[in-house]
Amino acid sequence: MSDALADWKPDVLGVEGQVLPVVTAPAGVLSSAGAEVDPADPAIVQLAADLVATMRVSPGCVGLAAPQVGVGAQVFVVDVTEHPKTVTAHGTFVLCNARVVEASRWRPGREGCMSVPDLTGDVKRAGRVVVEAVLPGTGEPVRLTTDAFEARALQHEIDHCAGKLFLDRVAGAHAVYQRKVYL
Repeated sequence: MSDALADWKPDVLGVEGQVLPVVTAPAGVLSSAGAEVDPADPAIVQLAADLVATMRVSPGCVGLAAPQVGVGAQVFVVDVTEHPKTVTAHGTFVLCNARVVEASRWRPGREGCMSVPDLTGDVKRAGRVVVEAVLPGTGEPVRLTTDAFEARALQHEIDHCAGKLFLDRVAGAHAVYQRKVYL
């Protein structure tokens, strides 16, 4: 992990995040590749803060990408710290223009998504990834190595930024399930 990511906390953005509405499929922004961003742009810094704020008020949410709040941009937040499947966790972080540069240990796992609220699906993803990106605000490049559930969450959010939903990655209709509702 880059020292820059270890030192990065949402408050370094210096702006208050606003909770934004989450868009659901079939909204067009969810199936269009987001644009690369200038991480120093004040609008991107605000978007980063908004993504953190929105994720924090959304029960069970471990990641949220800009397209999910209606913005076609390559920006997302992840925080798997409190999730029971977590092995490795780097806390709350926002990445811009992220790319998977290494992937290994592929395995299937169940995924859900706030933008597809009624379904879950089995998706094969790398269990270990190396991601390169830049941090909002500073524009500092980072290289993040992670595994297990955090690796899955990163790939899920990077997919959102590329215009893909987890449903685009399932093996077929047999791997899609109605989401269980707990009362």
